[in-house]
Amino acid sequence: MTRYLVGIDNGSQSSKVTVFDERGGVVAEGRVPLRPNHTPAPGVVEHPDDDLWDSIAAACRIAMAAFSGDPAEIVGVGLCTIRFCRAVLRADGSLAQPVQSWMDARVSGPFAAERDDVAFVTSSSGYVTHRLTGRFRDAAANHQGVWPIDTDTWRWSDDPRAYTATGMRRDQLFELVDPGEVLGHVTPAAAAATGLPAGLPVVATANDKAVEALGCGLLDPTTLLVSLGTYIAGMSVGARNRTGTDCWTNFGSEPGRYLYESGGIRRGMWTVSWFRDLLGPEAAAAAEAAGERVEERLNREAAAVPAGSDGLLAVLDWLAPSDATFRKGSLLGFDGRQGRAHVYRSILEGIAMTMRERTDAMAAELDTTYERVVVSGGGSSSDLMMQITADVFQREAIRMVGDGAAGRGAAICAAVATGVHPSFAEAVHAMVVERDRFRPDPGNAAVYDALRAVHADAAAHTDPLYRRTAAIVG
Repeated sequence: MTRYLVGIDNGSQSSKVTVFDERGGVVAEGRVPLRPNHTPAPGVVEHPDDDLWDSIAAACRIAMAAFSGDPAEIVGVGLCTIRFCRAVLRADGSLAQPVQSWMDARVSGPFAAERDDVAFVTSSSGYVTHRLTGRFRDAAANHQGVWPIDTDTWRWSDDPRAYTATGMRRDQLFELVDPGEVLGHVTPAAAAATGLPAGLPVVATANDKAVEALGCGLLDPTTLLVSLGTYIAGMSVGARNRTGTDCWTNFGSEPGRYLYESGGIRRGMWTVSWFRDLLGPEAAAAAEAAGERVEERLNREAAAVPAGSDGLLAVLDWLAPSDATFRKGSLLGFDGRQGRAHVYRSILEGIAMTMRERTDAMAAELDTTYERVVVSGGGSSSDLMMQITADVFQREAIRMVGDGAAGRGAAICAAVATGVHPSFAEAVHAMVVERDRFRPDPGNAAVYDALRAVHADAAAHTDPLYRRTAAIVG
């Protein structure tokens, strides 16, 4: 009998549900976009109504409708949701107010009750767990940010000052469960809403970046993962809870293991989509007439542009960092030679050079050397982006089979919890498959090696200008 595992990946833009077989093969999937965020006031960014649950339930129904096997052969479901979200619940587990997005200013500070009927404060995974199982339990490893959690023990802190600092009471917090352990079982009501079998074990994972890393097979400290998503980050793994460093230590997707995360790029691949959309419906129509998508045409055109984009540099601060709110993104170096393909390539090159700089800094802090680079996220679907990454990092850039690493990582956790595979290492070996590798082009690598120093200095020269313009036009 083939055993199947469901991976739920609730991301920043959509909820995706994938059914995998025990060897990691995708047999069914469903995806439902999230609705636009509700932003009723400055700093307030909420998921409207019950959108997280509604999108997950709808994506589950689509995946289960596409699943042609016996539902009785599905043995577990791993749940991965967006990190940093905050859900405020009533005593019965219902939402007291909309779920606060990771972009909401309130989640970066202590909790302050805005209603009289607040009984629980939890993450998005805690809320969805309750909807699926009726249990007040949550994944320990999804508590990134402002929570009274002891990052050494993966449990709520014993220090009263932690609760004062976070504004939360111990009785408001869910029971914590480690990755690869069962949170509860799908209730009949949740089964009716999702199409998942009633009684199916729901398994804890971790924060979405750590689950994505697991789904890419990231178990070796000498491997770097570059995640090309809405937020771009570099990641590696280890066994120490490091503090006092510029790189950020997160909980990992395996109990007792940690995920180290470099500085990243906010609105990273969003910038690529932004440029594509600027080209308008005419570009889309022209590409379609040629039997291509706009992205395919842009990649083909940009592949013919030389490394360095004829001197055009992209500095990717389309969303300013919190410590430099005046900063703006820049395209520097126009001289009449460049067209849209140059702009597109320069954005991809800017992403790669920025991440090389930031992951080099992380490697120095961790006193390690990365021997290979795995690339994941939507941006990894571009062969050109993969080649530029290999050239900039001067390492082989590796792409894994499938485009849903977080869903695969969630299914790996479910495989461990249900005994389909006896360990995380064996589950990764069985369920993560390499697709292809891109080797550095020596000529292009030499260009980028020289250009990186120029790119790294660009913000120091533009910052004074943006401070002045911010005082005038914001």
